[in-house]
Amino acid sequence: MSSAILIRQEGAVRILTNNNPAARNAILPTLYEELSAALTDAVADPEVGAVVFTGAGDFFCSGGDLNLLAERRRLSATERREKLEGLNDLIRAIRDCGKPVIAAIEGGAAGAGVSMALACDMVVSARDAFFTVAYVKVGLTPDGGATAFLSEFVSRQVLTELCLTGDRMPAERLHALGAINRLTDKGGALAEAIALGAKVARGPQRASARIKSLCRQAHRATLEEQLEAESVLMVASQADAEAAEGIGAFLEKRQPDFVALRRCKPAATP
Repeated sequence: MSSAILIRQEGAVRILTNNNPAARNAILPTLYEELSAALTDAVADPEVGAVVFTGAGDFFCSGGDLNLLAERRRLSATERREKLEGLNDLIRAIRDCGKPVIAAIEGGAAGAGVSMALACDMVVSARDAFFTVAYVKVGLTPDGGATAFLSEFVSRQVLTELCLTGDRMPAERLHALGAINRLTDKGGALAEAIALGAKVARGPQRASARIKSLCRQAHRATLEEQLEAESVLMVASQADAEAAEGIGAFLEKRQPDFVALRRCKPAATP
């Protein structure tokens, strides 16, 4: 069986490609483990400043393979839950990755593909792409955090309609709602995502990891919880070599060189 994930490097950006184009990048059995491992490797590599996750060919991910899902019907409830935890662990790996993860979407994302896309820190999409949580059409319910991620951008009524009808939501609508950072012409999502990743990668690595963790929890935290989290990370950041470089560069009226610090301790969320 071919690898579920293709890995390549462009500058400081690690590009991870879902590699099942013949099936519109439906999830291969080994994708969860391979992608999680690739994210771990990216965090450990000081040459990586950002990660881009995309799909081979002209589609991001069509979700679960229905042939495999049909086979799982014969498993016990405990065994089915164990299989599902692979997806849940991957979603957590994307969320908790110590470096920014950017989704590059061509064609569309369906089912768990939506979950993986919205689990990323930023999303770049072609204008003609679509997103759909079409589980209801095959008698299933959403998984992988799809309802949690979508609820950050749409009302309960819209979320319910999307899940009960399985209708497609155009990328342009999600962009208007704030779920997509940048829209591109067809075929341009990957290049734009790499450019965004390269820009982020030039910044302070450890501060970026801390910022990511704050942004991740801000939607659900109370003001008091967020004030505390910000205070803890600000205190830590002030003592960091990145702050010394950034503040020093500002006072000396020069551009900070955070890349020179890249080979120090890899960024990781405290």
